[in-house]
Amino acid sequence: MDFMLTEEQKLIQRTAREFAQNEVAKDAAERDRLEQFPAHHAKKMAELGFMGMMVDPKYGGGGLDTVSYVLVIEELSKVDASVGVVCSVNNSLVCFGIQEYGSEALKQNYLVPLAKGEKLGAFCLSEPSSGSDASAMKTTAVLKGDHYVLNGTKNWITNGKYADYYLMTALTNPALGHHGISAFIVEKTFPGFSVGKKEKKLGIRSSDTVSIIMEDCAVPKENLLGKESEGFKIAMRTLDGGRIGIAAQALGIAQGSLEAAIKYSKERIQFGKPIAQFQAIQFMLADMETRINAARLLTFQAACKKDQRVNFSVEAAKAKLFASETAVDASTKAVQIYGGYGYLKDYPVERFMRDSKITEIYEGTSEIQRLVIARGLLEQ
Repeated sequence: MDFMLTEEQKLIQRTAREFAQNEVAKDAAERDRLEQFPAHHAKKMAELGFMGMMVDPKYGGGGLDTVSYVLVIEELSKVDASVGVVCSVNNSLVCFGIQEYGSEALKQNYLVPLAKGEKLGAFCLSEPSSGSDASAMKTTAVLKGDHYVLNGTKNWITNGKYADYYLMTALTNPALGHHGISAFIVEKTFPGFSVGKKEKKLGIRSSDTVSIIMEDCAVPKENLLGKESEGFKIAMRTLDGGRIGIAAQALGIAQGSLEAAIKYSKERIQFGKPIAQFQAIQFMLADMETRINAARLLTFQAACKKDQRVNFSVEAAKAKLFASETAVDASTKAVQIYGGYGYLKDYPVERFMRDSKITEIYEGTSEIQRLVIARGLLEQ
């Protein structure tokens, strides 16, 4: 498999890098401190074509490959993982789901403005009593005339407060368990829809995370995504693509940690010489570099399989599992290399360390990824 980047991919990577380094980096620490959503950066990402990268151009997207998307998410997350995940959710979890399963009317009404970045999307699966066990959801959708009536609460919704459209899952036939789950497109303006409290988080604090509450929320029946009882399948396939996005986010955090550690180790003088000359530091840098390269190859492999339109569930799980654990390892090593300074908010590695942990948890925990990988092995 050839992982040499094309000239177009290099241009996309360079564009994302310049935007991240020249604009996103300026206020990353301040937004983290204030827990401030990066609305102005989301607007610029829309102008750059980053909000619907893989969407067909006839629906306002870039028509780009998944590797190009991975490159953009990595470059954004090297500077600020919060900006990276805002972009990732809109692309992987919302645009993808609508493009793959939406009717032509849904694509025209919702996919086009999402792909252009005129509107922002969110993905709603988890609930207070259902995280890894999505089949335990309690949210219901009952068809009454020309509307479905939705009732329930969703938790941990990224982009939740600022989104316009929500890819929502609910039980249309509770007796069937996860086989009775359906998916819908819900607008923030629909009656009965409200945004709950904002969560106080360890990391990615500039990305908002809220609960979504629906109390007799009326959703037109035309907003059903796919067919009734296809919601679990839609959610799981959408999450496969989302895991590639989170792997890319983790890659960015890890690479940002490594670059910061290299720079600091060349500047920090101890015992009369830069600490980069000490073998203990060199070994940590070598381990970081090797793991990051391996994680990148796994992520590219998953991206390539997705573009080939073959099953990529196991590849996505491997990429997310290894890249997220690499991000935690690399950011921890970076803090160690910085020593006491790494423990201060004055330096980005402290934020990288906090941001990295979530990549092992959301869009499927590391334990869930191991289950997916193991099942793939045992089914061969």
